[in-house]
Amino acid sequence: MEKLKNIHPGEILLEEFLNPMGVTAYKLAKDTAIPQTRVSEIIKGRRRITADTALRFSKYFGTTPKFWLGLQDDFDLEEEQHLIFNELSNIQTVDYQVS
Repeated sequence: MEKLKNIHPGEILLEEFLNPMGVTAYKLAKDTAIPQTRVSEIIKGRRRITADTALRFSKYFGTTPKFWLGLQDDFDLEEEQHLIFNELSNIQTVDYQVS
């Protein structure tokens, strides 16, 4: 079974919000007072979504900040898991018993 590509929140921003709504990255940046370079870098997958950006996106799109931070957290965890897979495989689970 082939593993699916890890999708950056910027791709979701572009494909699920901007394109369907006919909103440009420039308009999003202007309307949310986010630097245009930050929006462009997020869309390109080169920058992460911060709490500040999540708050602004949530207000603009009518979502929650946790939606945007959740997308970023999921992306980050999958990327890191891939990077340290071998190290994680060598960690033994502790058998802890509550007395």
